[in-house]
Amino acid sequence: MTVGDVRRVVEAVWRMESARVVGGLARMVHDVGLAEELAQDALVAALEQWPESGVPDNPGAWITLTAKHRAIDLLRRRTSYGRKLEEVGRDLEIRREAAEAELDDVLDDHVGDDVLRLLFTACHPVLPTEGRLALTLRLLGGLTTREIARAFLVPEPTVGQRISRAKRTLTERRVRIEMPAPAEMAERLSSVLEVIYLIFNEGYSATGGGDWTRPELCEEALRLGRLAAGLVPGEPEAHCL
Repeated sequence: MTVGDVRRVVEAVWRMESARVVGGLARMVHDVGLAEELAQDALVAALEQWPESGVPDNPGAWITLTAKHRAIDLLRRRTSYGRKLEEVGRDLEIRREAAEAELDDVLDDHVGDDVLRLLFTACHPVLPTEGRLALTLRLLGGLTTREIARAFLVPEPTVGQRISRAKRTLTERRVRIEMPAPAEMAERLSSVLEVIYLIFNEGYSATGGGDWTRPELCEEALRLGRLAAGLVPGEPEAHCL
């Protein structure tokens, strides 16, 4: 394979696997922004190593394991520092041990659980609608900031700021990377479905620009809609969407 061929493979794998990888990492480190950074570190490692070593038989698993090893290294460094602070150190040690245990069955993880947690986190009601849209397309759709900006006809720095603010808000409000409690499920699910609907609407009837439609946004919304319906099969509203 040429370098260009490998790059296309990496991009394709990232588009398919990024939500699962980031979702699993977010569960480990309890921070969406940090999880995305760790996943992108693994992506860079693939771009650097695969042209020489060749594409692995299971490229998605390679990226997942590489990212999780980096997460464990990070937790170990935090633990070393945390020994000076006994209470923090104990918490990080527990999390480190849990993270190491996950490596044994990483390939057998239930993919849907991590993706579903990530979907509900990206669409959390504490975020404004534009923040949910941008963060969902970034984390679940694997779109770049430039692609999101082009899709919604806004400057790229604006989208970058929306994504950064969304991550910061989730961290500051200490939003947990988990499924909502039963009492909160209806509101959170409505938020998820609203975001998917708005993404499709923008693709079906563009609010600006020279094109009436943006098929790539429609396709992404359809993909996310199928994902939501598959992950919450007992929810009629998801199937209606």
